[in-house]
Amino acid sequence: MCGETAVCRVAHAGPHFGEEPSFSGTRGSGTIFFSGCSSHCFFCQNQQISGEHAGRELSPPEFLALAESVLAQGVHNLNFVTPDHFWPHIAALCRELRRRGVTVPFLYNCSGYQLPELVPVLAEAMDIFLPDFKFADSALATDCMGAADYPAVALAALQRMVAEKGLLYPWDPSGERTAERGVLVRHLVLPGQAENSLAVLELLHREFGPDLPLSVMSQYRPMPACAGRGAFARGVNADEYDRVCERVEALGFWRVYIQELTPETAFLPDFTQPEPFQGNAGGAAAGAR
Repeated sequence: MCGETAVCRVAHAGPHFGEEPSFSGTRGSGTIFFSGCSSHCFFCQNQQISGEHAGRELSPPEFLALAESVLAQGVHNLNFVTPDHFWPHIAALCRELRRRGVTVPFLYNCSGYQLPELVPVLAEAMDIFLPDFKFADSALATDCMGAADYPAVALAALQRMVAEKGLLYPWDPSGERTAERGVLVRHLVLPGQAENSLAVLELLHREFGPDLPLSVMSQYRPMPACAGRGAFARGVNADEYDRVCERVEALGFWRVYIQELTPETAFLPDFTQPEPFQGNAGGAAAGAR
């Protein structure tokens, strides 16, 4: 499903300022973007690596050297992006880094579509879980990624993540004190699908209450595969995003990141470039949400 082999393939690694301030802080999040993905959402902004498999193969020693080079740049954490299919490589890397005295948090940046019974295994190495919760609507999940069971699987996985690590701590949206452990849930608002977003919020509130940390994202951009798919061929409009943010407030969520709704972004990646994210040139200020 992921389109990869047993050989680890990495598309990009380095300090990243496009994450929430809790992770990017002042020195960046040490992101490692893996090639391949099992979700296959047609609107994926990382299509160059998730579907086209841009990246380079790394042996275990090369993977270790790459991670150490990222850490040497003073990042606040190691952030493993779309990590599921290379978990054996990541687990071995984390063990070796801890053996070498590395103390920064390790962050599992994932789709939310994780096998719930594997979460405790992941938690042995990971300090922070950063899952998406994409869909509360099974039909929409089927249309977007071919997985009608996404809502049920993602909820069960999230319950295990919270049980293992608790909620994100500390909560400092200024980014001066970055997160050390816990869970923050991301949700991307999709064009024409505000009802799905409202249902996601209701579900998360019912299961976890208003203390659950959230990142409600407006950064959807139509990719070539979105052409001819109705509202997916456009961006999210202000009415849609405002509706979702109003429900966040009405439900009492208070640990929340929201994004300014803009027609352009410096964090739409181009993985054919040495630095895929133009916004990283601006550091922490450019990446603030």
